[in-house]
Amino acid sequence: MEKKITRIVLTGGPAAGKTTLVSRILHEFRQEDGWRVITIPETATELISGFGIRPFGGCMSMLAFQDFVVADQVHKEKLALQAAQVVQEENILILYDRALMDDKAYISDDEFREVLSRVAGKTEDEVLAGYDAVLHLVTCAKGAEFAYNLGNEARTESLEYAREMDDRTLRAWSGHPNLRVIDNSVNFEDKINRALKEIYRIVGQEEHTSEKRKYLIEMPDLDALVTRFNGLALDMMQTYLQPTKPDVERRIRQQKNGEDYLYFYTEKHQNADGARWDTEKPISEKEYIRYLMEMDNSLHSVRKTKYRLTCQGVRMEIDVYPFDHEKAILFVYAAEEKPLPPEIKVIREVTGDMAYKNKQLARTQKL
Repeated sequence: MEKKITRIVLTGGPAAGKTTLVSRILHEFRQEDGWRVITIPETATELISGFGIRPFGGCMSMLAFQDFVVADQVHKEKLALQAAQVVQEENILILYDRALMDDKAYISDDEFREVLSRVAGKTEDEVLAGYDAVLHLVTCAKGAEFAYNLGNEARTESLEYAREMDDRTLRAWSGHPNLRVIDNSVNFEDKINRALKEIYRIVGQEEHTSEKRKYLIEMPDLDALVTRFNGLALDMMQTYLQPTKPDVERRIRQQKNGEDYLYFYTEKHQNADGARWDTEKPISEKEYIRYLMEMDNSLHSVRKTKYRLTCQGVRMEIDVYPFDHEKAILFVYAAEEKPLPPEIKVIREVTGDMAYKNKQLARTQKL
């Protein structure tokens, strides 16, 4: 079977939600479902944070900096396409956290065309043709100012500058025929869900429902369920961190993925008006270990094995905790109530019950 490779650029102004969206995409388009997601991190941030070169502070001009950015971006995009041909999965999603046309927002049009021709040997039309779709996530500085933060240490943008760069970035990508704009019209969670809906449309797949019900169940025969429904078991450990800001809950997660481990950093926010939103980003093992030094010692780390399975088209997850051998937690993702497999015995529904939230389980260690 010929591989299906879909190339999607995630762009937009500062603090737009791109990192959180990447994390959600990795959760939705899973390897066990036949997907391989290849991510290309933001090149300018890598150069600033990793190499120490920057277009400010007397290091170099913005124009000179673009030579580095374009050259590195072209190299990474070439490697990503080569990797897509090598991996065993047939469905490949390449995510670009910003891409070549973003550089046009920082220099003049003539300067950009000159850099692009000299460093990459390409025209703007040739560059645009290299991406299947572009999602422009509008900066939180436009319509969701309360959520704007400077969490990326490589950035120092004010609200005004963030708005300006959002406009300039949208203009830079305006020539792409499959450009989608995701604004801040409702709330952050809705924004991410709308972006995910667009990605499902782009890849030609039916969107997974985001509605979730939660049940306390008797411990089922997990081996039988895994065998019957071709399920998958994932080992996870979630650790809560000491708070550094009011109304912001911080945590890290280690997740086993085959023989490897994935690591994530999550912040759960709430503003004075009661609005809630989450931000999450993948982190390295080194960053994960560093965050462990900030562990909230008043809470236990929450260890669990998550069993994922699909029954009659309905996605389900069963969380099993080492501190309880008689009960487990079942999540059902469906727009309406569906009959459960007879092997699953429900004790009661606990959707929204604070006693069964992960943070409470970190305190009590009991179901």
